[in-house]
Amino acid sequence: MEAASSAPGRAWVRAPMTLDGEPVGGIAARPGPGVDVADTDLAILRVLANQAAVALHNSYLFHAAAMLRGRTEELSEAAERQARDLAARNAELAATQERLFGAMQRQALDDERHRIARELHDSVTQYVLSAGMTVEVCRAELEAQGGRAAEIAGRLATAKDLNRQAVERLRAAIYALHHTSEEPAGPLPVMLERLSIVHLPTDLDVRVRMEGSPVLLPPHAEQSILRLVGEALFNSAAHGKAGRALVRVRYRPEAVTVSVSDDGTGDPAQLRRALRLSRAADLSGRHRGLTNMVARAEELGGRLSIVRSGMGGVMVRVEIPLPVRTPREADDDH
Repeated sequence: MEAASSAPGRAWVRAPMTLDGEPVGGIAARPGPGVDVADTDLAILRVLANQAAVALHNSYLFHAAAMLRGRTEELSEAAERQARDLAARNAELAATQERLFGAMQRQALDDERHRIARELHDSVTQYVLSAGMTVEVCRAELEAQGGRAAEIAGRLATAKDLNRQAVERLRAAIYALHHTSEEPAGPLPVMLERLSIVHLPTDLDVRVRMEGSPVLLPPHAEQSILRLVGEALFNSAAHGKAGRALVRVRYRPEAVTVSVSDDGTGDPAQLRRALRLSRAADLSGRHRGLTNMVARAEELGGRLSIVRSGMGGVMVRVEIPLPVRTPREADDDH
């Protein structure tokens, strides 16, 4: 307790305010005229000073807590905004990836269409045109002979007309195959179903069978599988002379297996031998399709095999381990 004079006969009485032993202020009082300050008065003043110190400290803590709550709310709102922005960006990224995946799937189908269109133009159409020319030459020679030969020439005229219609249908098919598909993308089973009916040069009856729970594969893997299956089906139709084919996709936890079986005349042993020769030194490119199929399987970390089909023809089988490795991993292996 301190006392200080401010006028004759008058004095100030002060009580320090302390908190945890540290001074934080004080209370000053000035007794009225003729008032003597007793020890009890000084004790009360000290109690008031200590209570005032505690009250001031509590007020400081209350305002600090209020400011902290306000700051916390601001940070929480900012975090929520950032979370919403991140969710929106993730949704945009997912939508972009889906569009890209769809474009890659459509591109795979379009590539098959263009390839088959080239095959039709460069081989089948030329054969039909040559047959038509031969029919016309024979018809002209028979017509010149008259009699029974003229009657046969009339029948050949009908054959010539049928040949012309066949050429027109081929050209229409080639035109359709060369135009980009506008079909929406879908999962691998759906794309295989579409592939089985759009690219074949014959009336090959194709069935697609799924086993297990489908797994969403990376876009590059599904694109490679589509092209591999397309190549195998074309070989069954064009070279194996098959009438039926079965595409089977089997999903397992550790791998996905894709096989194409047919009832054609192909010889698995001969194809395996041709594949070995093709990979060693394929100067003519005759078996480049088989080599490409093996390359696609190996890029996915898988293995291709050619065996006798239960349908009597050839079965091309590819087993791809899961998870599918990325193109960069395939490049690192080479």
